[in-house]
This record gives sequence, structure tokens and C-alpha cells, in this order.
Amino acid sequence: MIFRIIFFLLLPFFGSAQNSIGLPEIINYNKNIYKAGLQNWGFKQAKNGIIHIANNEGLLSFDGKYWNISPLPNKTIVRSLEIDTDGKIFVGGQDEMGYFIPDSYGKMVFNSLLGKLPVAERKFEDVWEIIQHKKEIYFRSFAKIFKYQNGEFTIYKAPSIWSFIGTCNGVLYAQDKNEGLFTYENNDWKHMELASPFPNNIEITAILKKDKETAIVTTSKNGLFELKNNSFLKITGSTFNTLEEKRVSAAINLPDNKLAFATSFGGIVVTDINGELVQEFTKQEGLINNNTLSIFTDNQSNIWVGADNGIACIAYNNAIKHISPNKDDASGYASLIKNNILYAGTSVGLYSIPLNTASDLSFNKGKFNAVSNANGQTWSLADIKDEIYLAHHEGAFIVKNNIANPIKGNSQGYWNFTEANNIYPNANIVAGNYNGISFMNGTSNATSIFATFPNFTESSRYVVLDNDGNAWVSHPYHGVYKLYYKNNAYLSKQYSNQNGLPSLLNNHVFKIKNEIIVGTEKGIYTYNKTKDIFEASALYEKILGDQSIRYLKEDKEGNIWFVHEKNVGVVDNSAEEPAVVYLPELNNKILSGFENIYPYNSSNIFIGSENGFLHVNFDKFKSNNIIPKALIRKVIISGTVDSIIFSGNYIGNEELQNKDQIFSIPTKWKLIQFEFSSPNFGQQINTEYSHRLKGFDNNWSEWSTKTEKDYTNLPAGEYSFELKTRNSQQKESTITLYKFKILPAWYLSKLAFLLYFLLFGAGIYYYLNWQKKKVKLQQLKYEEEQKKQKYLHQLEIEKTESELVTLRNEKLNTEIDFKNAELATSAMHLVQKGELLTKIKTNLSQLTKGLENDKAVSEIKKIIKVLGEDDKMDTDWEHFAQHFDKVHSDFVTTLKEKHPTITPNEIKLSAYLRMNLSTKEIAQLMNISVRGIEISRYRLRKKIALPTEVSLFEYFMQMGK
Repeated sequence: MIFRIIFFLLLPFFGSAQNSIGLPEIINYNKNIYKAGLQNWGFKQAKNGIIHIANNEGLLSFDGKYWNISPLPNKTIVRSLEIDTDGKIFVGGQDEMGYFIPDSYGKMVFNSLLGKLPVAERKFEDVWEIIQHKKEIYFRSFAKIFKYQNGEFTIYKAPSIWSFIGTCNGVLYAQDKNEGLFTYENNDWKHMELASPFPNNIEITAILKKDKETAIVTTSKNGLFELKNNSFLKITGSTFNTLEEKRVSAAINLPDNKLAFATSFGGIVVTDINGELVQEFTKQEGLINNNTLSIFTDNQSNIWVGADNGIACIAYNNAIKHISPNKDDASGYASLIKNNILYAGTSVGLYSIPLNTASDLSFNKGKFNAVSNANGQTWSLADIKDEIYLAHHEGAFIVKNNIANPIKGNSQGYWNFTEANNIYPNANIVAGNYNGISFMNGTSNATSIFATFPNFTESSRYVVLDNDGNAWVSHPYHGVYKLYYKNNAYLSKQYSNQNGLPSLLNNHVFKIKNEIIVGTEKGIYTYNKTKDIFEASALYEKILGDQSIRYLKEDKEGNIWFVHEKNVGVVDNSAEEPAVVYLPELNNKILSGFENIYPYNSSNIFIGSENGFLHVNFDKFKSNNIIPKALIRKVIISGTVDSIIFSGNYIGNEELQNKDQIFSIPTKWKLIQFEFSSPNFGQQINTEYSHRLKGFDNNWSEWSTKTEKDYTNLPAGEYSFELKTRNSQQKESTITLYKFKILPAWYLSKLAFLLYFLLFGAGIYYYLNWQKKKVKLQQLKYEEEQKKQKYLHQLEIEKTESELVTLRNEKLNTEIDFKNAELATSAMHLVQKGELLTKIKTNLSQLTKGLENDKAVSEIKKIIKVLGEDDKMDTDWEHFAQHFDKVHSDFVTTLKEKHPTITPNEIKLSAYLRMNLSTKEIAQLMNISVRGIEISRYRLRKKIALPTEVSLFEYFMQMGK
């Protein structure tokens, strides 16, 4: 007993002495983080990558970002769980067993199987283990094993106490505390007949595969055994012996033929298949507790640990490990491998450790030893001429036999050492120190500092030599300097923004691919020897852009490691085209301002960090082909209250949204929120997301680490929220989506539109009827109006015609007046003509009386005779009568018709009277006397029987009308 107490007290020290120098990151989760019970009894991973945990308070689930607890109906501890091929999560508790499946809201709902058991079999206390074997589910309690198949149970009672059940190499095993091992064959448990008796009082905790025929059996207190055929033999060995003392509570097989053991006193122990220690994880290495109850490895080879007081996730398969040369996690400044020894320079001194593996050096086991005489700040290490040079705050040293020996002439702090050739006679080493650079003549026998570069006192933390033997020094605040020897003189020249550099500040000089280049705040600049200036490098600008570069280092493969601000990356030249690879796991962990990268080979990159060193297996980092998953974990709608419409789990085994899970969201919910994650457990901090909402915005968002997205006041329509994620290797997941509908407001719903349609139809119907009646009334009114208008139109026509008649009559009267005037003129002409002729005849008659010439008298008489002829006058009268009839509406014709006995002379007299000519004028026209006209008028009145009171003029006027 005293020995055991001493062993457990010293166990942490023994463990740390044998552990690997490089350890992966351990992420611890206490109950305040996951908000559930203290203890965790088992782990399983669903097809979508979510980790499900048997917890004291129920089924605990973790997706990399969000935790969720689903209690059992009776609130008992979930001791065990299993996920079958259909995605059902079977769990067992005290007097309870069943399975969780999601409902239409994606919420895990428990379905109890107790109802399928006989009433007498429903008391069984805790279900400690659940195993799927083939298509059958086995529940183990102490008293019974329940086989669940096709919805029915088969019960196997224990010979004494069932203490274990498990599978290995396709065989289902069970242990009875008193009877030993059983195998399940032909639907029954068969006792195993072993070559040697089964040890008494042992408790099996796991059966692990060693090869196809051999299994490794772990026990709680009795160590490890090998089970092969019918033999059951104890395994001996240093590591396996310590496991017996640490008490194995659970164990699993790991990839690459390794085993992992959860112990009650020693945390997690990882060995190879033969029992050689690989790594240990205890509280000293950062594990949450040394008392571990369960262990599990996920699909990314992370190790999950259920501890007595929480959960731990060990990023076991991560390509990046942490190396701490001392207990204080001092900052790492320099590293070097020489003669198969790793030297690590820190802020408190130099340490060394022998190396015993040839591949991934982080798995070397052992303990760092302090190098004597090197306490304090170490700045750099250099391997020059088969010697190890140490640049230290207190001077320059050569390290031999784990002792730092000061170099002669040393009087100040040194930054670095660089092998030289012709910069100074007899100098083959240039050393940058706090006040310039020094020259050394290192030989196989001794090294001494014999000179400094004259007239140069800048602190020379960055020193490189070009192929011409010139030394280049950069100072973060003073620019870049070239130190050279010319014409037997040592000269220096400063380069700043006047010589091509973008600024005087933050310039760091390096030699990459035999070229002098400067990392600046605006990218990489190269030295143009012909122009003696620095110019922006087109090559590096194409690869890295114009981002600020603080550090550059070329490895043996030609890759270029760089530091941008506090981020580490590498220009990988292994392919035809250079590719930039970032290592976001290292962000904000390196030493800002004192960056150091030591690329020993592609599997061993040592990087100085704030706490020790970071080891990068770059080959493994690049070969990580794990494709991340994007998970939509919760959909919440908000209005006056919040409501969860999706809790992240899909119906069925496929990770696809069921039709029943496509929700129609009323418009009163103003906000919809999505929570999402990725089960990228070892690299969660470096996981980024991009999303879009199809139907609203078809453009993908910028990559971000945010795991929530809100949308407000979406218009009615169908939407699909699409999500993708990428890991630190820039590998993208497939697209995950969630479909939903936003319903229109009630007044825009289909029912509302149907009502609108009916109302519209009724309105149209009534409108048409009204319009029909209206048209009919309008038609009647129109007809009446038309009649009225027709009547008025007729009146207008008649009025118009009357006016036209009046106008025509006026015109005719005007024409008659005109014609009358013409007739009067013509009549007057005739009168004048008659008078003229009468006068001529009178004058001719008088002339004949005075002539004596008979012949002349005879001729004159002939003329008088001609003038007296009436033919021409009759012809004139006929033309006059025709014209007179036209003017006076056939007056002559009417007169003849009315008074047939009237004579031609009486007609002439009537016409002249109608023209209202005087008696004298008429006498002249008719070539008779006035008395003759009066007699003719009397006779005419008598013939036509005209009363005396009516004048002839009036009578003839009425006859014309």
C-alpha cells in the first residue's frame, strides 16, 4: 500500500519524463460551458458529424459551436448510447431505454421502448452499455441483456452479473462476473472454453483489435490481456504495467495501429499496438482531469475524453504540435538541429534534447535539458563550420557538449551570425550585435572577435550577405544599410524612401534565392544593382500582393515561409505554379517582432511562439483531405416573442430537409435568425462561413467566423438559405440549405385573393346588371333625345330652308331689281332710240322740202322709209319679252294663260305697266301717242275685268308672285 501511494505521488513526474516533446492542442469544456451534468459516460458521432454524449442530465450534443441537452422523461442519468445505421440515437438510463429521433421541428424527441417489454421486465436499474452488432441493438444492465430487433425484445438474464459487452473482429462478447467470457452465436450466449481458467474478479472495460485473430482485453484493475483463439494471457511491458496501476476505465483503437486508454488516475495514455508509449495527456499537459471515464475518436481522429468533471477534445491528428522546453512556457526565439540534437533557445535560456525518431520529430520522447552557461535571453542559433553559434543577450557563445562557451572579444549582446567570405580580410563570420556588426575568424580550433565595421553603430538584428560580399543590415526605424569595402575603405549607404523603398519604417532585409529582398509595409521589394535602388517585385506582388511582410525564410525545398502581421503562411513551390498556404492555427501565437521559423525539413518546421515552440508537420498539413461540413443548427423567428421552427436535426438518416420541415412563416414574424456551425472540432477557431439567401440575394457573403445571420422584414415568397464552410486548408464544404416560405399578409393571402375574386366577380355581375339597366335607360333616353334632336333638326332644316328661301328670294328680288333695272335701261334705250328715229325722220322730211335735187330727195325718202320699218322693233320686242319672262317668272306666259284673248300690243302694254313705266315712256316705246296709250289702258282694264279700285300695276305685281 505504501508503494502504491508513492507510485501515484510520483506518477506525474514519471509520465512527463517519457512523454513526447510535441503535444497537440487540448480543448477543455467544463460544465459551465456545456450547461449540463458533471460526468460524461460515452460518446458517439452522428453521420452529420455532431458529437452526442451520455451525460448525467441527459443526451448532450455538440456541433462545434453550440451545446444542447435532451433529458430523459424520468430525468435519470444517461449511462450509455449508440447510433444505429438509420440514425436513431439509442440511449439507456435507470429503468429507461429508447431512442431519440427528430420531429418536424428538428428537435430531438425521445421514444421509449419500455412499452415493448413485459411489465415484469421493466425494472433493470442502469443500462451501462449499448452495442450495435449487425442489425441488432444490445442493451446491457447488470441483470439482463436486452436484444432489440425488428421492434421486438429478446431478454438474456445474467448467470450472475453481466459486467461487460462489446465487439471485436466481428464477434460479440459479454462478460459475466463469475462465469467469465461469452460469445453470441446462433441467437444465444455461449460460454467460452479457455485453455486456462478465466481470472477471477476481473472487470473487462474494453476489447480492442490487435490483428484479425488477436484482441487486447483491458481490465479495470488487472492490467491488459491478449485474447487469441482459446488463450487468455496477461500482457507485460513497462507501459502496460503502469496502466494496471492507473486503472483503465475505457479504451479505443486509433488510426495508424495505435491504442488510447482512458484511466482513473493517469489521464489518457496513447501507445502503439505493441505497448510502446506514444503520448500521455494529464493535467500537467493541460487535460481537464486525470480521472477519465470514457474515450472516443471522431472522424477527424480527435480524441474525446469524458472526465470526472467535464469534457476534453484532444486534437490528436493535428499537424501542429506545441513544444515546451521548460515548465514555465518561456517564449521561443531560436531552434536548431545539429548532430541529432534539437536545441531550443528561449527567453530564459537554451535547452537541448536528443532525437530518436527520423520522421515527425514532435513524437520524440524525453526531457529537455538546460545548456549550461546559457541562462537568459537567447536570440539566435547558427551552424557555421561545424560549430553551433549562440547569439545571446550577454554575448556570443559556441555550444559544445551542452555548454555555452563565450567567444573571445565578446563585450555586448549579439543578435545573429552569418558565414562570410571576402567582406573583410581573414573574416569568415559576420555577427550582428547591439551596436553594429563584428568580424570573426572561426576555425576548428578557436573563434575570436577581432574587429568591428568602422563608423557604423546601428543595432543589427537583421544581417544578410550578398554574392559580392556586401553586408546588408536593416533597422525597423532607420531603413536599410549596405556595408561594403571599396578602395581600401569601409563604407556604408542608407536606403530609404528616397531610394525606392515605400517608407523609412518597418523594412526587414533577407536573402531569398540568392537575391537581396526587403519585406516592407507595401509588399516585397528587390534590389536593382544596376540602378542601385529598390523596386517593387512584380513576381512577389503577383503571389502575395502588396500586403505587409515582416519575415521571410526559404526552406530546402524552395518554399518561402513568411509572416504577414501576426499570421504565418508559406509560398508552396512544389507544384508548377506557386500556391500560398496560410496556417491560421498559428495566428496571434508567434512572437511579434521576433519572428523565427526553422524549416528543418517538410515534416518538421519549428516556429518560435509566445509559449515555447510550434511544430508543424507541413506534409501532413497539406495532405489533410478532410472536407468540412456545414450545419444549420437553429432557425428562430421573432415578433413580439421568439419561436424556434428548426432545431438542427433532420428526419431520417439523410441530412436533407423533409417536406414536413419546410415551414410557412406568417408575415407577423418580422425577423428570422439562422445559427450554424461546423463539426470541425480540432480547428473550430479557424472555421469560416459564407452564406446567401436565394430569393432575396443571390450573391455569397464574404467569408467570416460569425455563426449567426439575421434577416428582417422579408417580403412574401419562397426562400432557400444556403450555407458553406471552409477549414484552415481552404477546403470548402458542400452546400447545406434550409427552405422556407414567408406568407403574405392576410389581406394578400390566397384566401383573401379568393374572397377578392368572389367580391370582384359579384361586383362585376352587379355592375354589368346596373350597366345593362343604365344602357337601357340611356338607350330610351337616347331615343327620346334622338326624336327631340330629329324634331329640332327638322325645325333647323325647315328654318334653314326658310332662310335659304328667304335668301334665295332676296337674291331673286335683287336679281329682279337688277334685271328690272336692265329692262328699264333697255326700255329707256328703246324710248331714246324711238325718239331719235322720230327726230331723224322729222329732220329728213323737213330737209326734202328745201332740196331741189330730186334725186337727193328720192334718196332721203328712201332713208325715211327704212327708218319707219317696224321689223327691227318687233325683233327687239321678242328679245325683250323673253328676258322679261325670265325676270318676272313667266309673266307673259301666265298673262296669256289667264287672259287668252289678250292681243300682242296689250301684252306689251301690260309688260311696260308691270315695269311701272310712265304713260309717256310707254307711248315712245310703242310709237303711238300718249292719248293712244290711255285708250289702250282703258280697253285693257275692261278686257281683264279689273275693278277700278285696283291699279293695273298692283294686279300685274300679284300675278308675278
